[in-house]
This record gives sequence, structure tokens and C-alpha cells, in this order.
Amino acid sequence: MGGQRGPVGPQQSQRQLRVGEALRHVLAELLLRGAVHDPLLAEAHLTVSEVRVSRDLRHAVAYVTELGGDLRHELLEALERAAPYLRGEAARRIHLKYAPTLSFRVDPSFAEAARIDALLARERATLERAREDDDGSR
Repeated sequence: MGGQRGPVGPQQSQRQLRVGEALRHVLAELLLRGAVHDPLLAEAHLTVSEVRVSRDLRHAVAYVTELGGDLRHELLEALERAAPYLRGEAARRIHLKYAPTLSFRVDPSFAEAARIDALLARERATLERAREDDDGSR
């Protein structure tokens, strides 16, 4: 789920990628286990698809989506409120010298994939109808 998004350009160093992936795992585990004591987050089924880290490793953007649909605005706000706690937990678990400041954004890649699937399905249906029309006219 790469792409050119987040606080850095398209090329990330190996260190940025490693830290981003470690953060993604920790955030996903914390959200899955309900470690954040927020009723909104406790009942939500969230997916952390990617974490992009700045070159100096001081800032990280986590791309999140809600299972089964778009991320609700109140969940995004709850994640932002929980960011200091998640930052501290991530720093303890990953053993980083500096814990990156976390921010959360809606991951558009799942919606984009669904849009592309719908376009392909529509095109397949059009081709199938055209094929049936050709067979019927013979």
C-alpha cells in the first residue's frame, strides 16, 4: 500500500521503513487488544495499513481504516486523543531513542481499490452483454 503520501517523499530509507513497520505492528496490537481505554476505540475494528515516518524519525503518520467501511470522524478524533498514550507505549515496546509524534489519517487505498473493482466489474458486464448480443445476432 505504498505511494506518495505522508510527510516524506516517495523514497524512504531502510530505517524509516523498519521503524514504520514496527510502529504499525505495535499500533495494530494495542488497538486490537483494547489497550486504549476509550469506548469508541474499544468497540471499533480498525486496521492500521501503513505508518510513514519522517526522515528524522520524529513524526509518524498512521493510515487507518475501519473494517467494513469508511473511518468515522469521531474515531479519527478518538485516535488523536489517544496519540500521546500510543506514542509512549510504542516507544517502550520498540525501544526508540525518541518516540515519534503520532498523527492519524484515513487510508484512502481501500476506497480506491473498491472504486477500481467497481469499474472493472462494470466493464466486464459491458463486455459480457456485447458478447451475448454478438452471439444472439448470428
